[in-house]
Amino acid sequence: MKKTLFTLSILGSILGFSQETKDNNDSKLKEKEIESVVITKTKKAVEQKADRTIFDFSEQPSLNSGSLMEGVKKLPGLVVSDMVGMMYQGKPLDVYMDGRPLNISSNELNAFLEGMPANSVERIEIITQPGAEFPATSGGAILNIITSKSAKNYLTAVYNGGYRFSSYDKYRSRFNNSIALNSRNKWFGWQVNLGQYYRESLSLSELDALTRNHSNSLGRTYYMNSAFTFELGKDRLLLNYDINHNNGNADVTSDNFLNNTSTSNFTNNNGLRQEVAATYQKKFEDKNKKLDFKAIYTNSNSEFNQFGAQSLNNSSLFNLYNFRIDYSQPLKILDEGKMSFGGLYDQQNFETKNGSLINLDYTRQTTSAYMEFQATLKKFDFIAGARAENYDITGITRFHDKGILKESNLNPFKKFKVFPNASVQYNVMKQLFVNVNYNKKITLPSVSLLNPNNNTLITETVTSSGNPNLQPTIFDNAEIKISAFDYAYIGYNTSWVKDQIVQKVSRENNVIKNEQVQVNSIRTHNFNFGMPIPFMLFTTPFSELMKFNVNPDKMNLLYVYTGYQVQEMPDIKTKGFWIFSLMGQFILPKDIRLQANYNVIPKGGNFYYFQIEKPLNNAFDLTISKKFMADRLNLSLYARDIFNQNKSVIVANSLDGKVFTSNKFDSRSFGITVNYKIPTKNKLAKEDPNMIKTTNQSDSNGGILQQGQ
Repeated sequence: MKKTLFTLSILGSILGFSQETKDNNDSKLKEKEIESVVITKTKKAVEQKADRTIFDFSEQPSLNSGSLMEGVKKLPGLVVSDMVGMMYQGKPLDVYMDGRPLNISSNELNAFLEGMPANSVERIEIITQPGAEFPATSGGAILNIITSKSAKNYLTAVYNGGYRFSSYDKYRSRFNNSIALNSRNKWFGWQVNLGQYYRESLSLSELDALTRNHSNSLGRTYYMNSAFTFELGKDRLLLNYDINHNNGNADVTSDNFLNNTSTSNFTNNNGLRQEVAATYQKKFEDKNKKLDFKAIYTNSNSEFNQFGAQSLNNSSLFNLYNFRIDYSQPLKILDEGKMSFGGLYDQQNFETKNGSLINLDYTRQTTSAYMEFQATLKKFDFIAGARAENYDITGITRFHDKGILKESNLNPFKKFKVFPNASVQYNVMKQLFVNVNYNKKITLPSVSLLNPNNNTLITETVTSSGNPNLQPTIFDNAEIKISAFDYAYIGYNTSWVKDQIVQKVSRENNVIKNEQVQVNSIRTHNFNFGMPIPFMLFTTPFSELMKFNVNPDKMNLLYVYTGYQVQEMPDIKTKGFWIFSLMGQFILPKDIRLQANYNVIPKGGNFYYFQIEKPLNNAFDLTISKKFMADRLNLSLYARDIFNQNKSVIVANSLDGKVFTSNKFDSRSFGITVNYKIPTKNKLAKEDPNMIKTTNQSDSNGGILQQGQ
């Protein structure tokens, strides 16, 4: 009972923080008029809406120092690991950038996020309840990376740089540099973001007392994002061209415990991704009425080679052609409403090679249409819609069997399906609401899982490959959630899953086999809770607290997040696992900010066929930052995994027994980041919206497109 009363008192205090005192006289209101405008423009660290949670990166030194992958790992409720993958509040995430899917494999995704500096990101939107206007393949949730805004009109520049090091068996460095340019004249505007990232890293792994790997790797990333916008009367034409190049190598020493031998392998990988997009936005007198036409072409190719004790020569080629139309307009439904509808055509071609042999030729065509209605009645918000999608997935796989080349067709998937969605939100009071949601979704196997060459290293004791015969996964999702003031929430969601794709590790004699399999029927349960606890709650009388109109981003507080997930499997008995995250924010003298983060998944739980033997994602981080020169210069010092506890130790369960796995990387590191905004000489220059890979969902009514994996 005491714990319940204490929790209720905290929630009541937060409710009080959000209220404005009504006994201020008119003169005080006038005196604080300018101040209130400043508060309105202050960016929130976390903003929670009915269908998404928004994390601001631009003003959060603890998030925007280091790589984007490091920043993503710090988001409360988000888990990134080799075992779990990428998951938010129990939901698997599809990754998009500025409203468009990255269209890269899971192996390339880690390199992409690791190779992108976090300070090149404006914010991250996690769309937890994708409606009908999103493709049915959007799955449980979407992580949408919104790149940074350019500074001002005319010609401006913003520089970002950082350096970080670790010291284990030897000294390793990582550094990044980028510059964002923006210019506008009376005919057109352009924006360019150029950058590079260099990283040295260590990985130590052990498998079932059979083998131990020591990997010393080096990676380089170079990227350019560009945009040109033309104003055609009231309409707008936006052209984008993006290019990203990754290359790296690794020296891997493998110790075989059975025969006391060691082998060495050298790996090299190269990847080039290019994307061209054109968007035509038709404008109307009514700003709430929108019509967008969008076409995208994406080309991505990669190559992986291994030399030494074992040899590999694998490559892949991916092409995407995408066209869509989105339209929305207000409707007089109940108190107010909106109607949206649109269509999409998407074709993806994926080809993999093992040497000169084309061992996978895969084609996917998707044609879809959607319609969705939104309405408001007093304190209720309603959303109802449906999306119809037609799939035509075919392919051929080739392989050698005892020296004989064989060819077989993939299991085709040619179906027409309808995916409904519905949501009801009750706004109890300002910024306090209860939401109930249902949606039906589908996840198509990613090209990396289908790829027979899906491996990053082979040894005499380890084999790994994709499964070209995987079928789509169908989800029926239901959720109830209570949210308060963008920061506090409690929620429960459950999913009925058919043909879930899961990773399975097994041992046959002295060989470890890593494969992808499908489980016919799975039920998942997720519980999530997040709450900010202001320190002033313990030092200020309650009567005084009620007088404050507090911005949580400007106060000392502790943010607590916890989550619990359990998967009901048909063939094994599983236990749920907990996720804990603590974030402490401290405003020191001279406006110096100190932030401490601690994240952990305790041992004992199961994630599908894996059992957590030791605490996972166990890390304590510190960041201290200060702004100078009228906030144009931002300097941050940080330390990651100070106690060197971040290690993955799990046991894979299978019918053949259990397989012990352990992995440790150079997680303890120290670094510095610098962000400098070069001021414009034109005092009349106004803020120009970001046009580099823009059109997020709120700007263009359904800017998120068909996932390309």
